[in-house]
Amino acid sequence: MRLKDGDEAKNFSLKDISGKQILLSDFKDKKLMLSFYRYASCPLCNLRVQQLIQIHDELKSKGLFLVAFFQSPKESISKYVGKQNAPFPVISDPERKIYKLYGVEHSWIGYLRGGVSLSMLRALWKGFMIGKMEGKKNLLPADFLIDNLKVKKAYYGKTISDHLPIDKIKEFLI
Repeated sequence: MRLKDGDEAKNFSLKDISGKQILLSDFKDKKLMLSFYRYASCPLCNLRVQQLIQIHDELKSKGLFLVAFFQSPKESISKYVGKQNAPFPVISDPERKIYKLYGVEHSWIGYLRGGVSLSMLRALWKGFMIGKMEGKKNLLPADFLIDNLKVKKAYYGKTISDHLPIDKIKEFLI
């Protein structure tokens, strides 16, 4: 079931790929963005992670914490996403337990529309190649902006390349 703006954020406790325990409750009285991705070798996902890495210092200086979720196992995340050295926690959730808690959806139409896109060409141009596809191939991305454990913005992608626009993330921090 989809979350809506104003809902309580769904509690979780998982270890990131470096072994650090991440609990939602650690972000009480803080601003947080949860970002859900498809699989670790997804070019579109890696392009988005790269974009977030590039603006991470700016977002962090304004008080935003980021946590990324992938449905791939830890080994695949380390192999693909790990090359980018993300300065934020990346969590492996191959059973998609947290995805289900947050109502992350899948769609074959969204898969087809996002697979043939300028974003995909940009990702391939930057060297993000398709590797092993793991989990639901038609899983759509989702982003949640959370303040003091309340969902301020729940964004469910319509295609596999559709994430919350960067300018909307920055507006959240004003």
